[in-house]
Amino acid sequence: MNSLLKTSYAKACLTFIFSIILMVTLRNPYYVGVLVFLGIYIIITTGLSLLMGYTGQISLGQAAFFGIGAYTTGILTTKLHMPIILSFPLSFILTVIIAFIVGIPTLRLKGHYLAMATLGLGEIVHIVFNELLSLTGGPSGFGNIPLIKIFGIELDNDFKYYIFVWAIVSFILFLSLNIVHSRIGRALKAIHKGEITASTIGINTARLKLYIFVLGAGYASVAGFLYAHYITFLSPGTFSLRFSILLVTMVAVGGMENIWGAVIGTSVLTVLPEYLRFFKDFDILIYGIILMAIMLTRPEGLYGIKIPLKRTGNNG
Repeated sequence: MNSLLKTSYAKACLTFIFSIILMVTLRNPYYVGVLVFLGIYIIITTGLSLLMGYTGQISLGQAAFFGIGAYTTGILTTKLHMPIILSFPLSFILTVIIAFIVGIPTLRLKGHYLAMATLGLGEIVHIVFNELLSLTGGPSGFGNIPLIKIFGIELDNDFKYYIFVWAIVSFILFLSLNIVHSRIGRALKAIHKGEITASTIGINTARLKLYIFVLGAGYASVAGFLYAHYITFLSPGTFSLRFSILLVTMVAVGGMENIWGAVIGTSVLTVLPEYLRFFKDFDILIYGIILMAIMLTRPEGLYGIKIPLKRTGNNG
């Protein structure tokens, strides 16, 4: 095991240990539930960070992949009564196949054109969720999605589900950090700096961009699976364009050029609204002001902020 692999493993383990300490400290089921959502969102934004920060591609379609993963497992387990152990790989495979098919033509585009293409994908998927009444329940959605069981233990409360979700978050972070520190990661950074230059030194830019696009969709599918079996109810409103924009904002606020930036940005924009509820009707206004202040003062993101420490002792 090389040093980078050891470092990635250590960081993933520390993330899981810290999450357990946080759960024990909080104890309140409501706040633990908020952190379950945080873990689910981090899985999506980690994939989006790889796409935006390491290949320079902007996607406004992550909510679509999130929804495909959620709806597929929800439909398979409720309508077809399929075991969850089978619905998970099937929902993942379907999402990845769709991402692959969409990614081949879409990733030929650049900049705003790519963003608009992925936005279109999100809108198409959202319309499908609304119109397939027999499968999705339409705008009203459907419920009674079964809870996950692991080795006969049903994840029937927030604390059990929290441990399960954050174990997966730690694994996703471990996998992503290894990608970043590998030859693939170095190639991705080269693509971000200059796609033409990367091509001239022998990097297959089209294949790598497609690989990361599909990987990000796979991450979103995993998050959708976790969301569906936690909430046990699905409706199209959750997977709208607004949510895709929020995901991009999370990555941008935290810092696109580092995986931990996505973790920080997602944490801030998930937890902050909970503290702003105290302000009632003014919470959205304050939230917007804080967000605008962050983007104006730290356009490169919150990751890497150095806190100045006061010197102690004699200056002479």
